[in-house]
Amino acid sequence: MSRKWIPLVTLVGALLAGCAANTARQTGLEQIEHIVVIYAENRSFDHLFGSFPGAEGIAQASAEQKTQLDIDGTPLPHLPATYSGGKPLARFPTSGLPNGPFRIDAPPINGRMDEVLPSPWHLYYQNREQIAGGKNNKFVALADVGAWVMGYFDGSKLKVWKWAQEYTLADHFFMAAFGGSFLNHQWLICACTPVDSNAPATVKPTLNEQGNLARKPGSPKSVIDGPVQLFDGRATSDAYLVNTSQPPYQPSGIAPAAGNLDHADPAHHPAPPQTAKTIGDTLSAKSVSWAWYAGGWNEALTDGRREAKEKRTVIYARSAESPIFQAHHQPFNYFSRFAPGTPDRAAHLKDEADFLAATDAGALPQVSFLKPAGRYSEHPSYTDLMSGDQHIDMILSRLKKSPQWPHMAVIITYDENGGFWDHVAPPRGDRWGPGSRIPTIIVSPFARKGYVDKTPYDTTSILKLITRRFGLEALPGVRANAGDLTGAFDFTR
Repeated sequence: MSRKWIPLVTLVGALLAGCAANTARQTGLEQIEHIVVIYAENRSFDHLFGSFPGAEGIAQASAEQKTQLDIDGTPLPHLPATYSGGKPLARFPTSGLPNGPFRIDAPPINGRMDEVLPSPWHLYYQNREQIAGGKNNKFVALADVGAWVMGYFDGSKLKVWKWAQEYTLADHFFMAAFGGSFLNHQWLICACTPVDSNAPATVKPTLNEQGNLARKPGSPKSVIDGPVQLFDGRATSDAYLVNTSQPPYQPSGIAPAAGNLDHADPAHHPAPPQTAKTIGDTLSAKSVSWAWYAGGWNEALTDGRREAKEKRTVIYARSAESPIFQAHHQPFNYFSRFAPGTPDRAAHLKDEADFLAATDAGALPQVSFLKPAGRYSEHPSYTDLMSGDQHIDMILSRLKKSPQWPHMAVIITYDENGGFWDHVAPPRGDRWGPGSRIPTIIVSPFARKGYVDKTPYDTTSILKLITRRFGLEALPGVRANAGDLTGAFDFTR
């Protein structure tokens, strides 16, 4: 009887494929059928969760990490004023406070969670220098708001604090990239930094011999006298986009050119269409359903397509009736695969109203990203903390009532630290990050209950979890030393 031999290469390939397919079953991850990522804004871990029981908080900060240095590298004798537009802000009397962190919601500051408060700058080069190799003692010197970066809240008043108490709080989770929202949203979906080979010289920084931003003539020698003034830009000298750059497609912060209402006017230098591989590409390649949901998306599409001469401020305005839509918080809108008119745009870029309807109907895709509108993002300077906290609580409550809840994992995290101090040194990374520590909560029937997960993570850990669960191609920028969030789960119950 003849025997049919299987080539060795084929056999090995089949065995490897089988191992990959069985990985989820071996770990229990196959029990998670739906992953939801809620992406809030601009708060460091110490700023909100610095007094959370069992977490590494402000009490564990060293004297060196608390003691902020002046611009010249010497310890500040006391904290400076809180600045706005380069001038002291009398509403918040921080000048003369002891050098170190202080409570915002306590005397003498008496700030409230339901009021709009100052926003420190949160920029690539500044964050990198503020971290100071893990000492985290240059936050005040490299800020535009003086002492305000050292402010923190009693987070126990927050509704998300209660969710963290019930489920899992990750207390060593870091923003993937140094700096601000634009870059960290990109790292959330592609673990990559956008490029613009035609970035004009006017948007590039001037660096000193140490590779940090050069100071402008007349910049104060001490932050006690005023905030430092720097030669910054939105691109690096080798044409990577690191600070806020507007998308090439509407909705964009740049109005359309005449005759093409779907695109931002190229004369005002939006980011060029990007072509790097995203988590959306890898999900679609495996036919895993997914969507990016954004608060105010439908309204912004209409408003963004108005010509420049028309009123385009209804959706983007910082007024009580506006969702305060932020175009640079919509990362897939930078990629050519999701350009206006493409099938992928129609299939995957949706409004928060669609998310809520799908939640209630038990019809969410396998992977959902939810970006609240600016009104509910918790971003300082244009919204308050309480509104966003209540909004996230509403979303979590509805998710928990969803028919899909028994097999769901929800990750609530922040895009970046908003410029606020955090004392924990980020893990060793690369040119782009990771940056400062941010709060992250894992809510799921499978999440460990009342648990503080001390595994080192960064934003790319979310990509690693999604990739592992659904057997996807790994994205190159995902960091090998970042965990995959499985430490937050217990599948034995």
